[in-house]
Amino acid sequence: MKSPHPADRDVHLPFPFPTPDLLEPPPEFARLRAERTLARVSLPTGDTAWLATRYDDVRTVLGDHRFSRAAAARPGAPRLRPVPPDRASIMSLDAPEHTRLRRLVAPAFATGRVEALRPTIEATVDRLLTAMAHTGGPVDLVRAYATPLPMAVICELLGVPHDRRDDFRRWTDSTLLLRPGAADEVAAARDALSAYLGTLVEQKRREPGDDLFSVLVTAHDQDDRLTRDELLTFGSTLLTAGYHTVAAGVANGTLTLLRHPGTVQLLHDRPELVPVAVEELLRHTPAAASGGTIRVAVTDVELSGVTVRAGEAVIPATSSANRDGSVFADADRFRLDREHNRHLAFGHGIHHCLGARLARIELETAISGLTRRFPSLRLAVPPTELDWGASSMIRALRALPVAW
Repeated sequence: MKSPHPADRDVHLPFPFPTPDLLEPPPEFARLRAERTLARVSLPTGDTAWLATRYDDVRTVLGDHRFSRAAAARPGAPRLRPVPPDRASIMSLDAPEHTRLRRLVAPAFATGRVEALRPTIEATVDRLLTAMAHTGGPVDLVRAYATPLPMAVICELLGVPHDRRDDFRRWTDSTLLLRPGAADEVAAARDALSAYLGTLVEQKRREPGDDLFSVLVTAHDQDDRLTRDELLTFGSTLLTAGYHTVAAGVANGTLTLLRHPGTVQLLHDRPELVPVAVEELLRHTPAAASGGTIRVAVTDVELSGVTVRAGEAVIPATSSANRDGSVFADADRFRLDREHNRHLAFGHGIHHCLGARLARIELETAISGLTRRFPSLRLAVPPTELDWGASSMIRALRALPVAW
């Protein structure tokens, strides 16, 4: 296996890589996994970073405290997006600050609390699929199903009104933009979302409910366990992560199933395979354009023979790691017989996705309901007509016309 030459530190590949196919990682990932351990990349912001593409390296970066999220949020740190990360976000904290905040919100994602949302999720799935069936098709699955389902669930969890879902969708779409020159739009969307959540804080003080935002407001008001910035930023983070990732998972996952003839019918006939299918969809179908969230080394770190110097950024490409043939047999194939699926779709280490269990329930319920109702589901347009957002952190279909 070829190791990187020291001169490779000065060779910067433009990143994120172009992606010819929504459902496939960029071909550069496979080449880099084969040719070198880490690669130097140039980012849309003009900054540079190391890119980790192999499973073991990605897992190390995700779990090693020497690769810091907090350092990546500091002023002047290398960054991928047009505006710096929010330093108050749980996603931008290291221990012990991260530990304190995670302990405050973890009870809302405990198994019992998440399972209590299952009837709401099932009822929402049933309502949306019934509305689809009444149209007779074709239907845009993104607008009719993939988008409204997670938005309804995250609004229920947080205790925010459903009648603002169009605003939430617009704001969160803008906060994820990657294109150069989008800094003003991203900042404006962040400010609008934060301002709305500020008014919601006051409503929850007057009329608290049995929802996560009420719990967070109480934590802010009692003993200052949560600062106002942390409170508003956490609400924004949950709305964005809880909506976008699941919406993309439902839409992109459905397209993956449709690309494998007979799979929808198989899941209709054998619904017990749905959980296995969801794990394989999480592994096989990329979601993040960058593949992973940027970190910054806080000390010199030796990683697979490469010295990452203190202050240098590293991007752990989870979508590349999930296709690493040294870990996954037939890594580029979508397989419903895959066992011991150790994918990194929800991350690893202290930043392992807090809402992973909820996301799994949503995806399993969505796929189960869809394949149960529409075993003859098919694309209603030629595959070449499908389009996805190429300027966002999340790779997701803009529309998915289907019929049955």
